[in-house]
Amino acid sequence: MTLKNTDDRWGTVSQSLHWLIVVLILGLGVVGLIMDELPKTPKYFWVYTMHKSFGITVLALMLVRLGWRVYAGAPKPVAGTPGWQHAAASLTHFLLYALALGIPLSGWLYDSASGLRPFKFFGLFAMPKLVAPDDALKALTHELHEWGFWLLIALVAAHAGAALYHHLFQHDATLARMLPRSWLKSPTDETLAPEDRSHVV
Repeated sequence: MTLKNTDDRWGTVSQSLHWLIVVLILGLGVVGLIMDELPKTPKYFWVYTMHKSFGITVLALMLVRLGWRVYAGAPKPVAGTPGWQHAAASLTHFLLYALALGIPLSGWLYDSASGLRPFKFFGLFAMPKLVAPDDALKALTHELHEWGFWLLIALVAAHAGAALYHHLFQHDATLARMLPRSWLKSPTDETLAPEDRSHVV
């Protein structure tokens, strides 16, 4: 496994960023759905601050991932993929990137427009306000944050479903190349020399 992406696989950095961001977004989504049901105790405000802090973390990781994507490139389309599927996958990836950047940014704008005191990023330092208090912007960014999340969930479900379809029915490397080589065998592993694939299961 190499750090950089190759023609047929995502590298270690891309894989690590991908799965870390997936876990964080799923966790943020679950917490966001139940957060308003919590009693307004000191624990609630701690949970709220952690939600904001992890949201900023996702924003930062997405910027790193975008920069790495520009630097390291991306694997070539899986051999035999129809043009329309490649176009659909490219559009889906673009929307996933846009939403994964836009949702935490809208949350930061919502917090800023709410006029609340600055929250401390994991209790370390106060995050700056992006805008002055503004009720109209507060309402707009709240809607964008909420509906953006549901759109992201729909796209993630479609993205994951497509990857599973390719793996289970097309028997290609679409899913395998976003996982460590020892986790899931891809068709390209069959072409490796025995000494090169001794670690593949």
